[in-house]
Amino acid sequence: MMPNFLVPETTVTQPGSSAELDLGDSRGASLIVTLGITRIVEQQALDVTIWGSADGVNWGAKPLLSFPQKFYCGVYQMMLDLAPHPDVRYLQARWQVNRWGRGSLEPLFGIYLFVQETRHEIMAMSA
Repeated sequence: MMPNFLVPETTVTQPGSSAELDLGDSRGASLIVTLGITRIVEQQALDVTIWGSADGVNWGAKPLLSFPQKFYCGVYQMMLDLAPHPDVRYLQARWQVNRWGRGSLEPLFGIYLFVQETRHEIMAMSA
């Protein structure tokens, strides 16, 4: 299953969520979650969270991972340790957008989310 896009590059103009991603053999693993912001306009903010589910229906009361609020283009990575959540089989990304100031009040972001196991990174660095 890993590595895989949780959200392929897309344009975001309103709050939303991704399709669920089946972790397969990566259940309970330590993951690197990469958020890429490829397009943004001034005076707006993006909040991205990662949720987990055992059955793809119940996503719990709080996210497994929350990126700090983002205002700029860039590539941001966070670790997600699923060892304390061995029942999690599916991941889902959710985002909130906010825009203020002059001009159009519709937010506009280009984003992607990529998930990979940390051991692939460690093995690549030691090779």
